[in-house]
Amino acid sequence: MTLTAKDYYYHQLNKEQKKVYYAVKEGLLKMEESFQVLKLSSRELADIYFMVRMDCPEIFYSVKFTYRYYPDSTMVELIPEYLFTRDKIKEHRLAMKSRVKKLALLAEKLSEKEKELFIHDFIVKNVKYDKLKKEYSHEIIGALGNGVAVCEGMAKAVKILCDELGIWCIVALSDANPDKGIKYRHAWNVIRIDGKYYHLDVTFDNTLSRDDAVRYDYVNLADKQIFRDHEPVIWKVPECTDSDHFYYREKKLSWTTVDEVRNRTKQAVKKNRILLFHWRGGYLTKEVLKELLVVFDEEAGVKGKQAYVSVNWPQAVIRVRFEDGAGEEQVEMEEANEGER
Repeated sequence: MTLTAKDYYYHQLNKEQKKVYYAVKEGLLKMEESFQVLKLSSRELADIYFMVRMDCPEIFYSVKFTYRYYPDSTMVELIPEYLFTRDKIKEHRLAMKSRVKKLALLAEKLSEKEKELFIHDFIVKNVKYDKLKKEYSHEIIGALGNGVAVCEGMAKAVKILCDELGIWCIVALSDANPDKGIKYRHAWNVIRIDGKYYHLDVTFDNTLSRDDAVRYDYVNLADKQIFRDHEPVIWKVPECTDSDHFYYREKKLSWTTVDEVRNRTKQAVKKNRILLFHWRGGYLTKEVLKELLVVFDEEAGVKGKQAYVSVNWPQAVIRVRFEDGAGEEQVEMEEANEGER
């Protein structure tokens, strides 16, 4: 069965929940001050309100609501809280629509995969993580209008650009896990490229990218890869089983032997380039990392340089830069996250 990305979460609901979803969507699109919906539990209403905004990132101007009802009524009056006045919403809508169309025009002649990378690179290069977590940073207006966003805003920006470019894409959501020190829910995307589903997390790549160098550690991951450092999703998403089109594998930057790493390290030192690769020669254990560190140290030393190593352990991605000067290699464990755990 072909899954539709339009109103994706709508199709996961039961008959009564679908009626509420439709009423919420219509009410928000019309910017109504209040509207009637079936009386469901507070949790169901909150979930559906969130689902509508995940499916429809163009609804960027309301992030919460209140409601009231008579005790014996089967309906409740839902009252959205809007971030802007009605006139401002109309103004921002036009600006966002224009912004999305202009960006999409730059990529309309590219292949699906190229369009995906265009969107990924645009977000990584032009959007900063908003540690203050302003309300609009959860929406496309933060990412595409103000250049700041949290994970939800970045994921919604990816989705609306994919929608405009005709690429199947949804927003995925995982829950917080206080036991692991994860304080907040996290949002990313599931995208379909050339008929196969993949995870795409621009926020995690955003936190890893530095010195104008874009990272691709979270482009086209399978389930077994993404859930090494992501919590399980709250609501069902398509299974992502293909790991052959992970970015670094496609770019032939996924290596399986120490000899290959040594050869590539020699080239990087000689050309004074940063070495960035994915280790695919079995699990990246402490023993394997020690062996690789010896390689970096030895090859850097030949040219009188020192290796500075950073490791994205869950995804087995290693970055090495070489600088003049002797000494032992410096090792940093990178933690890709949404800017704040």
